[in-house]
Amino acid sequence: MIIVLKKRFFLILACCLMATQLHAQTTITIKDGEKWFGGAVNDAHLMPFKDGYSLNMYGDTRGNQAAPLLVSTKGRFIWSEEPFKFAFAGGKLLISDAKAALIIDSAATNLRDAVASASKRFFPAKGKLPDTLLFIRPQYNTWIELTYNQNQADVLKYARAIIDNGFPPGVLMIDDNWADYYGRFDFRKDRFSNAAAMVDTLHSLGFRVMLWISPFVSPDTEVFRELLEKKLLLMSNGGNAAITRDKALNPAIIPWWNGYSTVLDFTNPDARKWFTGRLAYMQQTYHLDGFKLDAGDADFYPPDALSFAPATPNEQSRLWGEIGLSFPLNEYRAMWKMGGEPLVERLRDKQHTWTDLQKLIPHITTAGLLGYQFTCPDMIGGGEFGSFRDGGKLDEELIVRSAQCSALMPMMQFSVAPWRVLSKQNLAIVKQAVALRQKYVPYILQLAKQAAATGAPIVRSMEYAFPGQGFADEKGQFMLGNKYLVAPVLAKDGQKIIKLPKGLWKDDKGSIFRGPLTLTEHAGPERLPVYQFINKK
Repeated sequence: MIIVLKKRFFLILACCLMATQLHAQTTITIKDGEKWFGGAVNDAHLMPFKDGYSLNMYGDTRGNQAAPLLVSTKGRFIWSEEPFKFAFAGGKLLISDAKAALIIDSAATNLRDAVASASKRFFPAKGKLPDTLLFIRPQYNTWIELTYNQNQADVLKYARAIIDNGFPPGVLMIDDNWADYYGRFDFRKDRFSNAAAMVDTLHSLGFRVMLWISPFVSPDTEVFRELLEKKLLLMSNGGNAAITRDKALNPAIIPWWNGYSTVLDFTNPDARKWFTGRLAYMQQTYHLDGFKLDAGDADFYPPDALSFAPATPNEQSRLWGEIGLSFPLNEYRAMWKMGGEPLVERLRDKQHTWTDLQKLIPHITTAGLLGYQFTCPDMIGGGEFGSFRDGGKLDEELIVRSAQCSALMPMMQFSVAPWRVLSKQNLAIVKQAVALRQKYVPYILQLAKQAAATGAPIVRSMEYAFPGQGFADEKGQFMLGNKYLVAPVLAKDGQKIIKLPKGLWKDDKGSIFRGPLTLTEHAGPERLPVYQFINKK
């Protein structure tokens, strides 16, 4: 079924001039100059989409945020309550394998209005914010420094070094491998002699503390046996379609980056109750403030697994997202159809390369188009630990530019310790980026409150902010609200091409420019180009 919406009239048609459905495929003719965005955030550097791109969102969210939404620069959007496959070929947008009705809306005339319309109807802002400390201060994650050797002594050492090196305390996240096994909700005694005292010390230093968790449960453990007996796990039919859940004896075994595990079935209210109860226990026992809720990717839920209630892999991922709504201090990396909610999303782990640094702007601005307004760029310098594992020489300039790129985004997160890997001069520049951010924090908080009320993005693509001025392909600069154009240096040569839209602009030196105008600036290591929009005249 296709639902075509235009000018407030609701028409249910089998075919129309806009779209035709043939053999369960919907074909949409792309208008002259029309460009499309949406689907999976982690593919945003490939947007606007070109011929040859395709994605089946069923069970595949590209390891990051995603939504069943496509939006165009001509004001059209496509939405479905379930995942679908789409492809671009020969000037056509081809949609197939839709699991629910497609809604095609052409009432708007530009990207911004199409996003606003889709947001209002399908993922409205809930009027709630995550904990504002996540915006006000930098975040710190122990992952790159400690990886799988999370331990009490080094966590405290990392926290004290943050302060000793002149960085402000904020939220500190203790990452993976703090427990004996997955599903065990107690700190391992061989590495954490007194975890509650550790958290109390972190609080006294000015930090609030989050802990890494996942929905996985290690097989052949005491907790696993308890959950299997109660059937709180996804079950398996072993390839025999005749076996239903009530007769299934074995759990689904899920391959993921840390091996093979079982996974909780959050379509089961008792599984949700058990899991949230364990989180409450962790907060009460260890004085924790919130949780980093990792994994939960749609990819980790086999489509043939047996669940308490029918659910697509994508819906299982969305249910994982609902867990975080109980905790103002939360962070997710993988998400499905939870735009408008007070959830913190982090971009997928980036490698320590200039190529991946250049993905931050298109990824985070596309997250905004899909309703994920409270998004954090990946860890400064990259969060993909393989880039740091072999002890190779790090690119100090890349870390500096990464910090500058994050500085005026909704949040900024450190993991690799700048004081350990940077020269004194480059460390000072990174601290300068943190100080610059503090000047903009009141405006960032204002935008966050507006996002919670209206759904408008905090950081905006140039096409969203200035529709119809030729910015659809611009990936090197963004708008912070409607006031500041931010153009971080994303290449090693220090050259920055800045494209000013129509109107008057003022740079941070007080010079006035009239757009449209293209500037080429050689930005020294300490410079983050920012231009203030004065007026449209």
